[in-house]
Amino acid sequence: MAHPPLQRLSGNEYSRFLEFFINKQEGLGQDGILRENLGNCGYGIRPGNRYAPEHLIRMSFFFIEPALLVLLVVFVLIAIRQVGRFRFRIWQVMALGAFAVLVTGQITIPDAVRSINPDVMVFLLAMFIVGESLIRSGYLLSISSRFIKKCHSADHFLVVFIVLMGLFSAILMNDTMAIICTPLALFWSGRLGINPKVLLLSLCFAITTGSIVSPIGNPQNLLVATESGFSNPFVIFFIYLGVPALVSLAIVYLFLRIAFRREPWNRPVPSDEIDLTDPGLAKIAKLSLAIMVAGIALEIVLSSGLISGNSVTRVPLTLIAVAAALPIIVLSERRMEIIRGIDWRTLVFFGSMFILMAAVYATGYFQGMIPGEGSRPVPVLFITGVIVSQFISNVPFVALFTPMMIQAGISVNQVAALAAGSTLAGNLTILGAASNVIVIQQAERHGETLSFMEFFKIGLPLTVVTTLLFIAWLTLV
Repeated sequence: MAHPPLQRLSGNEYSRFLEFFINKQEGLGQDGILRENLGNCGYGIRPGNRYAPEHLIRMSFFFIEPALLVLLVVFVLIAIRQVGRFRFRIWQVMALGAFAVLVTGQITIPDAVRSINPDVMVFLLAMFIVGESLIRSGYLLSISSRFIKKCHSADHFLVVFIVLMGLFSAILMNDTMAIICTPLALFWSGRLGINPKVLLLSLCFAITTGSIVSPIGNPQNLLVATESGFSNPFVIFFIYLGVPALVSLAIVYLFLRIAFRREPWNRPVPSDEIDLTDPGLAKIAKLSLAIMVAGIALEIVLSSGLISGNSVTRVPLTLIAVAAALPIIVLSERRMEIIRGIDWRTLVFFGSMFILMAAVYATGYFQGMIPGEGSRPVPVLFITGVIVSQFISNVPFVALFTPMMIQAGISVNQVAALAAGSTLAGNLTILGAASNVIVIQQAERHGETLSFMEFFKIGLPLTVVTTLLFIAWLTLV
């Protein structure tokens, strides 16, 4: 029997086509008769027509959602960053992607507005204000010089830098460290006479890896810890992920030393301290930093249940960030200068990313790639998190995956694999973690950058080795 001609499916019809006939093959009898009713689509697919499953699968390759094509183009443009004479920055590429899905009708304007997460946007804005004040006052460089002058060489400095960035990211969140410490990395690379890409990569890899050990180290960990309902998530995360994360920080150091072995690692570290450039602003910045640290300490105590018993109370990180930014906005005479100087382009990137990812999510394509059964082994969960997070980002991946896992039943090892895999995705490519984009956007403001391949050629082997380490550990504990 000849198959009738098939025209293009789009929108919900295509999603249902994939769901019923490609993934599950429901509605297709053993005789090949199509029984599931799609309604009057007008595309040649009709109940009562006879199709072979392989024919339906073959036909599916001709139907590609525009949102997926836009995502592919965005991914490629971020990788190459230049077309002819035109050079693109990451935020511009993502903004073009969001514009494309809007003008092609893949997402409506009201849905696009709703897709932008206000908590993330406000958190970033507030942290940018705090970070800008720390830099403009000279306080961050001054306090760092007191610690760094104790290092014996540039090699010793690299070890200390990686360890400190990793440990602080577990407490202050990786995005916060990306905002505050990118100017620090650029300053000290110039001060030590080493390639700035070394410390930019060190910062990206260290804050991603270090953030794994804490439920507040990154947004996806917080989501996993909240949804899983652990009575003491800090203890669980440390027991299951602490050892491989610390070993991974050592692996980060080894990979960077091998990749940049020609750098002058024996060069001594300058021992002079750096003076404040604005003592008045530095006092306000110190107050903001103290509020932030106190707020996070309170969040750790409350979320651990030490005060409230079994009931877990949380202090929103956005509230902590806003409270830390308020002294600068209210007390500093340089408030408008600081606000004008923050990285607004990164905020454009995140707003655009939310819109594009919402359009991609609506296609239902990546949901079909996510293993939903609770019996899935740790390696499958971990590797799925690493791969899928490259395309829809780690927070949307965890948001999609966690409810299915909890409903099916999930072990602590699987929770740890879900959190660690989606986080370690940030060491594979630039788009694997938002903190990577923040670092690169901040660096480009100072005339430095990291290309996709510069990141990937170290990130790929690093991710492979550390993934094997985490999987082995989680299989044994």
